[in-house]
Amino acid sequence: MAIYQRVLLKLSGEALMGEDAYGINRATIERLVRDIGEVQQMGVQLAIVIGGGNIFRGVALGASGMDRATADYMGMMATIMNAMALQDAMRNAGIEARVQSALHVEQVVEPYIRPKAMRYLDEGKIVIFAAGTGNPFFTTDTAAALRGSEVGAEVVLKATKVDGVYSADPKKDPKAVRYPSIRFDEALARNLQIMDATAFALCRDQGLPIRVFSISRPAALKRAVSGEDEGTLVHA
Repeated sequence: MAIYQRVLLKLSGEALMGEDAYGINRATIERLVRDIGEVQQMGVQLAIVIGGGNIFRGVALGASGMDRATADYMGMMATIMNAMALQDAMRNAGIEARVQSALHVEQVVEPYIRPKAMRYLDEGKIVIFAAGTGNPFFTTDTAAALRGSEVGAEVVLKATKVDGVYSADPKKDPKAVRYPSIRFDEALARNLQIMDATAFALCRDQGLPIRVFSISRPAALKRAVSGEDEGTLVHA
């Protein structure tokens, strides 16, 4: 049983790669869609912010030395491509989704309009937010915190490749322990870098909890919205 009515899922672009070096792995995106569909069937209203690292990684070397704002806009456009791919995979699975972009590309996706996004969520549609905040120098973590606050999400679910927040890098320190839960202030004091500073501060100020979990674990998303001990809950 879900303990949340409305959640914001932050998906990294890398989550779509599977074991590939870059791009979109079809089997991986289909598995993600199945997990999302299970959560939707539980009656949870789901908004998604997606990154673009899987696509931008392929041009990152060529972007070396590029103007930062230009590189950031390229990254935003990569998120639009990912959002469209995710929407298409959902359509094939019979799930109704809408993409709203902070950059105006109205021939292919809707512009971000908060009241319309709220209405879609109330109607049971999934809303995918693309292009971050629409501004350079801000990450998709910040977009997740911002959109989550705007649409009244009860939690930000940050899907990563690591199954929670650890006391140290578990790949380097075998004694590292996972925190089942941790307070915002304690995470700051320990310099755990769960999100970028702007996103983390916004979630803390808005009282918006963050659950960090591994998207590669089977049924992890379902357990996260059910309030089970999945990953790490960061709270006030």
